[in-house]
Amino acid sequence: MSDTVLIERDGGIARVTLNRPDVLNALNDELCDALVGTLAEVERDPEVRVMVLQGAGGYFMAGGDLCSFYELIERTPDERRRHFETMIDRVHAIIRIMRRMPQPVVAKIDGAAGGFGLSLVLACDLAVAAADAIFTMAYCRIGTSPDGSSTWFLPRTVGAKKAMELALLGERFGAREAERLGIVNRVVSPHRLEEETDALARRLAAGPALAYANTERRTYGANILIQSCFFPPDSAVRGEFDPRFRPGCNTGHRRNINGDASPQPTPRRRAQAPQGCL
Repeated sequence: MSDTVLIERDGGIARVTLNRPDVLNALNDELCDALVGTLAEVERDPEVRVMVLQGAGGYFMAGGDLCSFYELIERTPDERRRHFETMIDRVHAIIRIMRRMPQPVVAKIDGAAGGFGLSLVLACDLAVAAADAIFTMAYCRIGTSPDGSSTWFLPRTVGAKKAMELALLGERFGAREAERLGIVNRVVSPHRLEEETDALARRLAAGPALAYANTERRTYGANILIQSCFFPPDSAVRGEFDPRFRPGCNTGHRRNINGDASPQPTPRRRAQAPQGCL
């Protein structure tokens, strides 16, 4: 299995770590596939009573790995479309598994959660953030629209107007604001993040697993209306596929939404690791 995602079992706790710290755990094809496989493994494991999702190196996830996306620019429009359709399918498989898992999923957030990293936070049942963590949708900064089911979850968490503000302006906001908006449950000092998240996970692991699973099903899927709010249909997540990767498009991420040329990354920029949407 790829080392881009690590799993550690501790009693009934499974700690799943996004492990690309040199690029702030930015999402690429390898990490995406590894996370799908790891989550499916956790979902099937009857010994796991709670899962903690975290990032290595002091960051949760800084969105997609733009350098890996830029490498696709020279491909034909059809090749780009097929690649991104496949990746979007895998990305949304991650979200679907997280939503149907019987175990509670807790996000442990330090550093930053941007782009798809924020989508992961929204898909978790509970979230604990360090007081100095930052959040951003940020897609508009690279001239693309949101994905990772964030267009489904975000307005249902913060309200439509606030979701539009976060998506259209792409501004960063802190952990306290994320708590106020309902994106995270608890904000703790950075040096207590590990301790507080572990205490919450152990409390859940010692709790009634069947009751928790039933609570999730009743909360997220008690009726058609509630189910539509928490389980995005295929039509919604497929609608997030960016139209610029469809046949006939030959610019990819070279240009942003205003038509301004965007510089391609260099190896030096990659070494500096500003890979994600941050």
